[in-house]
Amino acid sequence: MSTRPTDLPTSPAKEDEPPNSRNVGSKTLARGLRALEYVAGSEAGVTVQELAAELQVHRTIAYRVVSTLEDFKLVFKDPEGRYRAGAGLSALAHQVQRGLRETLEPYLRELARELQATVSLLVAEGDEAVAISVVEPPNSRYHLAFRTGSRHPLDRGAAGHALRAAMVPAPAEPEVVTEARRQGYASTWGEVEPGAYGVAIPLRRGLGLPAACVNLITNREDIAERAVPVLLAKAEEINAGLS
Repeated sequence: MSTRPTDLPTSPAKEDEPPNSRNVGSKTLARGLRALEYVAGSEAGVTVQELAAELQVHRTIAYRVVSTLEDFKLVFKDPEGRYRAGAGLSALAHQVQRGLRETLEPYLRELARELQATVSLLVAEGDEAVAISVVEPPNSRYHLAFRTGSRHPLDRGAAGHALRAAMVPAPAEPEVVTEARRQGYASTWGEVEPGAYGVAIPLRRGLGLPAACVNLITNREDIAERAVPVLLAKAEEINAGLS
């Protein structure tokens, strides 16, 4: 009579890398990007335990993710053991912005030509809105303009409101931001430039991309009003391209 072993050792499954899964790489990348976004968005820094809770993974997996980010200088550990955004993040942000700018500039040129107004692409950097591309209308005798690299606080201007609308809703956020998220655009007058109308469309955020918006500035109310449906339609094209 033969016997069958009942206590054979088994190999534990890797909880973060299921065998034969074609999604392992994309899931790992997504997890790393989410971790980077979470650390970069924290003013007080993040512990491994906090990161694990945010990612909904075991602490050892969170440690592995943040250690990889640290190897690439994207985060660093402060003396209190909390992880913060590292110097390498600036270089990465520059590359992301350059790619976003190159992708969207053809759309900006189309809008500037059609609306005969200055159109720009802005992204959120900390608590500021920063213009990373500015396109002026061709053959226009008079238009408002500003420079690439110009920045202003996120709490004012159509671009500031639109950028906040592109982010996750915050507790007690201003009604103007909630309204911009609901209707798909923000419009202001004189909040950044005296006498200037601004219309901005928040863009849908892709994985790893910063909050971004397309912004129009003009001194003419009729152009600002006419721009809304045109900008909304173009935003749909842009969002489809970024998906």
